[in-house]
Amino acid sequence: MRKGIILAGGAGTRLYPVTYAVSKQLLPVYDKPMVYYPLSTLMLAGIRDILLITTPTDRSAFHRLLGDGSRWGLSLSYAEQPRPEGIAQAFLIGRTFLGSDSAALVLGDNLFYGQGLSDQLQKAAGRTKGATIFAYHVKDPQRYGVVHFDAQGRALGIEEKPREPKSSYAVTGLYFYDNEVPDIAATLAPSARGELEITDVNRKYLERGQLQVEPFGRGIAWLDTGTHESLLQASMFIEAIENRQGLKVCCPEEIAYRSGFIDAAQLERLAQPLRNTEYGAYLLGLLHERP
Repeated sequence: MRKGIILAGGAGTRLYPVTYAVSKQLLPVYDKPMVYYPLSTLMLAGIRDILLITTPTDRSAFHRLLGDGSRWGLSLSYAEQPRPEGIAQAFLIGRTFLGSDSAALVLGDNLFYGQGLSDQLQKAAGRTKGATIFAYHVKDPQRYGVVHFDAQGRALGIEEKPREPKSSYAVTGLYFYDNEVPDIAATLAPSARGELEITDVNRKYLERGQLQVEPFGRGIAWLDTGTHESLLQASMFIEAIENRQGLKVCCPEEIAYRSGFIDAAQLERLAQPLRNTEYGAYLLGLLHERP
């Protein structure tokens, strides 16, 4: 079994003053709270048992928004990260939640969208040994963890925010690991910036010959929404797609319905309180689609 973790902690300092009083993952990305997007990513991978890690201050707000997940056919739990001490800390906080199960971790400000994404995620989720991470071609790799490859496309190494990157492929904020990841995270020493680096976890798997790196193609979009500019760009991206196609992007109710997590009666119950909104009308419209 594979469980999911959404890491939605941090102070969101790059979004000050907007995030003085609210978690950045509760801010809107066009027509949905930001956290709906990483939640949808895990759902598209077929993952239904999910832990959301956030700050002690923001925990109650997330619970008011998401509840226990049962309305979407999910099981949602919550844990606190008092201080942001690195992405890999999520596996120490979530160790009891994971138990002996494999893990999928997604960062709370990451958005993924594109043709074939669900198939790619479910393939990664189906692997029982090792780790799978995803690489994305970017124009500014200095800002990210960067993976470089040999001539056969095999990963050779990963560097965290290198001054002179060896490739233009950034490691995205989506990671699939086997059940050894909490033990690996527990062996890490904090980096120079005082954090448990996810790059160090990935290097451990690479050294073992157990790291699968899958590049996302041009048909997949990866956006992070940690700055004012990137948040606006993400909202405009979603708005353009939804208004052009008439289809929602990362709509948990729709994903739950199409995945068989909930039935038509439950979808209607979810839609009725929203029936006077465009979002609610869209959900009701799903019930009248032709097979």
